[in-house]
Amino acid sequence: MRLPYAPPTPPSPSLQALYTRIATRRHPRPLIPLDLTLLHSPPVADGWNSFIGAVRTQTLVSAQLNELAIARVAVLNQAGHEWSVHARLALREGVGRKGLERVLGRGCVARAPGEDRGGAEAGTEAGTEAETEDESWGTDLTKTQIAVLNYTDYMTRAVRVPDAVFEQVRLALGGDERLVVELTATVAAYNCVSRFLVALDVGEENGKGLEEVGELVG
Repeated sequence: MRLPYAPPTPPSPSLQALYTRIATRRHPRPLIPLDLTLLHSPPVADGWNSFIGAVRTQTLVSAQLNELAIARVAVLNQAGHEWSVHARLALREGVGRKGLERVLGRGCVARAPGEDRGGAEAGTEAGTEAETEDESWGTDLTKTQIAVLNYTDYMTRAVRVPDAVFEQVRLALGGDERLVVELTATVAAYNCVSRFLVALDVGEENGKGLEEVGELVG
C-alpha cells in the first residue's frame, strides 16, 4: 500500500457513525483494506459505501452475471484483489471453472481510444460483425454470459460500446431497461474500484499476477 491504512476503529467520536455504516455493510467480515484506505477521506468513504452498497445489494441483475462482469474487469485492469474476491464469488454463483478460465485467459478485442488495432489480437474495426468474437469465448459460457463479457470488454477497454455489442447485451437481458442500466453501473463501478486498488496498491497485490482458477478452488 502506498499510504498507511486508516485505523480500524474510529479515531474520533465524530467518525463513529461512518465506521458503523461501513461495518454494517461488511458484516460479518471486518473492515477490509479498501475501507481502511477510503477512510482517509470520510466523505468519500461514506459516498463510496452508499454507492457500492446499492450496486452490490439492491440491483436485479443476477449475482452470477454481476460477478462474471466484475471478474472480467479485474482481469482487464490487472486488479489482483478484485479478481481474487470476485472470481471466487463467480464460481460460487455457478460460473463453470472452464468458463472462468476463458475469462482469465482470453485476450481483449476491444481497444482503448487511439490504441493500434493491428494484429490478430486486436480483431477488427468497430462496426463489424467480428466485434463480439463469440466463438473465441469457447463453448463453456452461455450466450448471455458472452454478451455480458463482450459489453464489459468494450466498456472497460474501449469506453465507447459499438451498437452491435450493446444490442447483443440488451437482448440478452430481455430488453429490460433497468437491467441494462444496472449492469452498466456495475461494470462502471468496478472499473472505479479496480483503478483505485491498483493506483494505491491496496492490499499489496500489484506485481503478484492474478491467481489461476485452479488456485481459487484448491
